[in-house]
Amino acid sequence: MLTTPVQSPEETAENATFGALLWALSRPGMARALPEPGDSPIIDALIDRECKVHCNDPLLVPQILRSGADLADIAGADHIFFAALDDIAVLDHVAKGSDLYPDDGATVVLQVTLDRGPRVQLCGPGIDGALALRIGGLPAGFWQCRATLSRYPMGFDLFLRDGAQVVGIPRSTKVEVL
Repeated sequence: MLTTPVQSPEETAENATFGALLWALSRPGMARALPEPGDSPIIDALIDRECKVHCNDPLLVPQILRSGADLADIAGADHIFFAALDDIAVLDHVAKGSDLYPDDGATVVLQVTLDRGPRVQLCGPGIDGALALRIGGLPAGFWQCRATLSRYPMGFDLFLRDGAQVVGIPRSTKVEVL
């Protein structure tokens, strides 16, 4: 007799979060709803014992440790969670991969304010022409710093989160402040 596994509610939420994150990266600049607000669902969907994680929010550290992931400094982290980013100089240390291994670039999750703040324009793969949106809560010079540090295929992927909304900006996306 064959049995079909039944997903737990936690697995269902993790799969929905993972799907939302993939959708957001494949359609840069377009907001997607997460099943619940906060970084917790993103941690549950992305982080496991093979990950190295940096987090500047001490409230998330127990959840990261429960996943089996190792805590790391910024330079050694695969995933970086910033509750707030005050100093763009830390971006110099984010892993950007190499020409041969661009997938060694980190994934950075930032809390921002969507639909408020400076207006930016995105273009690149997954965007039909260009897309403009407002992103607040980032330090001055953030986008310039990101552009300076990225040389495609090297760079880092971004998830910008506001409550239960997430916007993906892959390393291949060019961002211009308007």
